[in-house]
Amino acid sequence: MRAEMQTLADEITQAISLLRRHLDWEKANKRLSELNDAAEDPDLWNDAGKAQALMKERQALESGITSINSLETELNDARDLIELAQMEDDAAVLEEAEESLRTLHSELGKRQVETLLSGEADANDTYFEVHAGAGGTESNDWANMLLRMYVRWAEKNGYKVEIQATTPGDEAGIKSATVLVKGHNAFGWLKTESGVHRLVRISPYDSNARRHTSFSSVWVYPVIDDNIEIDIPDSDIRLDTFRSSGAGGQHVNTTDSAVRITHLPTGIVVTSSEKSQHQNRANAMKALRARLYDMEMKKREEATQAAHDNKTDIGWGHQIRSYVLQPYQLVKDLRTGIESTNPNGVLDGDLNPFMEAALAHQVSGEDKVIEDVE
Repeated sequence: MRAEMQTLADEITQAISLLRRHLDWEKANKRLSELNDAAEDPDLWNDAGKAQALMKERQALESGITSINSLETELNDARDLIELAQMEDDAAVLEEAEESLRTLHSELGKRQVETLLSGEADANDTYFEVHAGAGGTESNDWANMLLRMYVRWAEKNGYKVEIQATTPGDEAGIKSATVLVKGHNAFGWLKTESGVHRLVRISPYDSNARRHTSFSSVWVYPVIDDNIEIDIPDSDIRLDTFRSSGAGGQHVNTTDSAVRITHLPTGIVVTSSEKSQHQNRANAMKALRARLYDMEMKKREEATQAAHDNKTDIGWGHQIRSYVLQPYQLVKDLRTGIESTNPNGVLDGDLNPFMEAALAHQVSGEDKVIEDVE
């Protein structure tokens, strides 16, 4: 095999090995066999919630295993065809086989992502929160830009977006927002966006046109299935009602319909500010259950950061991505090194290259040190 083709084959082999490790290959196949046996139990659907959870897990495992098997089959077929063509000195077949290998290599990124989205809650709907860092109006405006960026990404990728609550800034932008994104793999895609995002630009709020650096944080957590029970005693929560902000005039909310729930043991705060107080309480409790479930997931994964760590220290040394608008145009992910010289496109929702690279980076387990951009 020519050196170029050998390099491509080795890269594909390495990627497949990483995917196997991520899926925990032997454990996944054993679990799929157990789920297949359970699916044949005629009494399974006596408990609809349990049955749906089982079938969902089965589908996710089957999809991941099938994708990896398909990659291996295509790689082996291409290798065998190349060897056969070389033995028979058939240039036409050799070119066809090498082209198959190139195609497989070029499609590998997409196939990897499909396999990577097989985590426990990846297929679920998701919440994401945006919080402005210190810096007043400039940071509030940056938080609002991030909110728009993720809403645009969701719309471009066919997801439904519901803004659950917003806290407006004193002069412009927002201090915080909570958004629900509905659709298959919403959490799987967005989960890598949790962290601090840094903006460098000439501030439109500075009369001296000086360059400013602003920070805002993003936190993503999954909507959990109704059949997953999270016990929250009434004694563990404090419920506050307040008047939600409106557009003014006839739209001003004159009743205390907005709801804020504080989970006392953890300090988690969730809010909802739609028209109905009853609906707001239901939304807030659902969000709280999701937050508590997310914390439990992180414990099981031996995460070292508690949930509130994602909402503190919004500043230097904690950012995952920098968006530089002046003096040059560059967006750089500090975990993967992925860059874009079209920040306007990124801020308009073109985030898939960053998300795909971050997903692959999580699987590789590589600890890359990426220099920041000024």
